[in-house]
Amino acid sequence: VPNLQGPRYVSPAPNGGFVVSEECGDVKVFTSSRKLLCSLSSKYRHWFGNPAGVCVDVDGSILVADEQRRTVHLFPEHGAPVCLVSTGLRRPAGVACSSFGHLFVADAGENCVKVFKYHMRPR
Repeated sequence: VPNLQGPRYVSPAPNGGFVVSEECGDVKVFTSSRKLLCSLSSKYRHWFGNPAGVCVDVDGSILVADEQRRTVHLFPEHGAPVCLVSTGLRRPAGVACSSFGHLFVADAGENCVKVFKYHMRPR
């Protein structure tokens, strides 16, 4: 995939596509045929400081760690972005999520991984 502006982190998406964070301050979503589907900045009118780790949860929502703003946001397929973590992070880098609703954040500023519960699926 050419023409990315400093690609940093990449994550597969459920539809066979993938998500890439860029140093320039954007996150792009691609289809399985490597075509640009959307830019999160444009689609959600959300401005990133320095997007880092990205992942996609079981519902297809995209989660993004922002190193500069020290936050983690969830971008649902439909609806407005939701700030999941707004305090307690020094330099969030990598993110991952489990099918049990746990969010794992690698905090490079504190040399640790922090675990958050963000979603409860009905049983």
